[in-house]
Amino acid sequence: MAKTTTPDMTAMFKDVMGSFPVDTAAMEDAFKTATSLNEKLSTVAIDAAEKSTEISSKWTKETLAKLADISKAKTEPADYAKAMTDFASAYAEVTSEHMAAFAEVAKKVQMDTVELMMAAGKDMSEDAQAAVTKATGDMTAAAKKATAGK
Repeated sequence: MAKTTTPDMTAMFKDVMGSFPVDTAAMEDAFKTATSLNEKLSTVAIDAAEKSTEISSKWTKETLAKLADISKAKTEPADYAKAMTDFASAYAEVTSEHMAAFAEVAKKVQMDTVELMMAAGKDMSEDAQAAVTKATGDMTAAAKKATAGK
């Protein structure tokens, strides 16, 4: 009876995988691109938070100043009604100004975010294209090497 030997699949698999080099530079570049994007997006968010806080603080100070006028003692009862009407009118005007300021902050955040995402998409596309081109070249070279070795 003839003795058949089974091929060592583990060794064959190691040889095949060893023939195809793995380049981690593409992953490192992708990680650097992602961290750079996160840093820029964080800057946009922090700037927006600072501006929103400034607007809120200014609004609060103006409101408290107007409330101080209302709380002052008046000589005539009609003066209280007038002070309240003046406060309501001024508060409505200030509210519209501050809401417009918040809208400007939101608009700037939106524009900056879109700009960053478009730039990041371009960078990631370029990184992916370079990685695929390099991987194709490496695979072709490895395949040629593997077939030449036979």
